[in-house]
Amino acid sequence: MYVVAWFPWRLNIAIGSGIGRLAWRFAKRRRHITDVNIALCFPEKSAAEQRQLVKQTFIANGIGLVETAVAWCRSPEDFRHRVACIGEENLARAQAQGKGVLIIGVHFSPLDLGGALHSLFFTSDAVYRPHNNPLFDRFMTRARSRVFGQMIDRHDLRGVIRRLKAGHSVWYSPDQDFGRDASVFAPFFGQQAATVRLTAKIARMTGAQVVPLIFYRNPDDRTYTYEWLPALENYPSNDEVADATRVNEFIEQAIRRHPEQYLWLHRRFKTRPEGEPGFY
Repeated sequence: MYVVAWFPWRLNIAIGSGIGRLAWRFAKRRRHITDVNIALCFPEKSAAEQRQLVKQTFIANGIGLVETAVAWCRSPEDFRHRVACIGEENLARAQAQGKGVLIIGVHFSPLDLGGALHSLFFTSDAVYRPHNNPLFDRFMTRARSRVFGQMIDRHDLRGVIRRLKAGHSVWYSPDQDFGRDASVFAPFFGQQAATVRLTAKIARMTGAQVVPLIFYRNPDDRTYTYEWLPALENYPSNDEVADATRVNEFIEQAIRRHPEQYLWLHRRFKTRPEGEPGFY
């Protein structure tokens, strides 16, 4: 990863695209999951358009692997010239209130590079899932710790609350399926999706502002755009489903801009309402 991170940019894009094409051809289990997700979420597309989007998703996520190498092994300053920002005032305004900010991100393929480049503009902590391999986890955590104020295990709710109450910003991505016990069912691309309750719970316990963040690779494959949206108003409410729906609406809005960059390779709809058969 360290060696690849220093290759010329165009070569890295080519390498990432090649990895994605190989995975699309040979990673049959992941391709099946992606096929199912795309068919569920984009029924308006023809079968040919769905197949093309599946292939583009693998290519985008292959590029994301190379972007991760760049994020973990190089300085964000090397890539400042590649970033355009929209809505910085929204996060700055939320931070100025001094109650902490929960930054809601999305699992796009350049996620780690997004976190690294975010440090050029704002200081934040990040919630993450430890890797199962101890050696790789150490490498990953050390790399991310260079650009984030503090890395917080996703199971460490007290740690998240403590940092927010101290006035910090915490980057958190609530767009994965964490099972029935941690979730409520809320609409997502027209499907009932298990959506974590934790976003609203954290906001309620800390008084933190919740600021949605969109970060994506531009079509030129050379530049990136950040967009911080205004903090959610009247959030949280007293309705868990309504709160989860608002978060899902933002995530869906972000994905529809560049659907191929989303992590469709994971089983977003693996948990189903009682009595419904599984999709995968």
